[in-house]
Amino acid sequence: MKRVVITLLVIIFCCSYCNSYSQLYFTKNGRISFFSKTSLEDISASNNQVLSVINMQTGAIQFSLLNNAFYFPKAKMQDDFNDNYIESNKYPKSTFTGTITDIGTINLNNDGNYQVHINGDLTIHGITKNITAPGTINIKSGNISAAASFKVLLTDYNIKVPTIVTNKIAKEIEVTVSCNYEKK
Repeated sequence: MKRVVITLLVIIFCCSYCNSYSQLYFTKNGRISFFSKTSLEDISASNNQVLSVINMQTGAIQFSLLNNAFYFPKAKMQDDFNDNYIESNKYPKSTFTGTITDIGTINLNNDGNYQVHINGDLTIHGITKNITAPGTINIKSGNISAAASFKVLLTDYNIKVPTIVTNKIAKEIEVTVSCNYEKK
């Protein structure tokens, strides 16, 4: 009898673990871009090598990217970004770990756009700050894509802008996230 109870507990544990695991979706080529607009010059860059995992059961979501994988239209901007601003050698990665707070509103069986809220910790330049942002989860034929947009203040992450180029770089940067997920 004891053996039957233990076997049943193991089966229940495995089924609940597998059910949770089956709700995991991932991407190795998510996209994060940013844009800075000033009267003198617009600066934009994108990174298409973003790793992300989302648990559609719990709402847990994570992102990780290499800072030196951002591509700029001008090589000089890319060099300045990596060497002087984000300091990619010292801070090689940026990450986000958070939760889709209203994951229960998403029905994986119904196609559509679901407006959600994301809350979590964003780490850039070695500094972690809690952020909240609106986002959209799109379900189409069982495929999941996610998008969000939010603003980042350079001073929040101790990113210093030399006085000589202060007018060329906005103090607030618009960040856009876009990912197409596959079932893990």
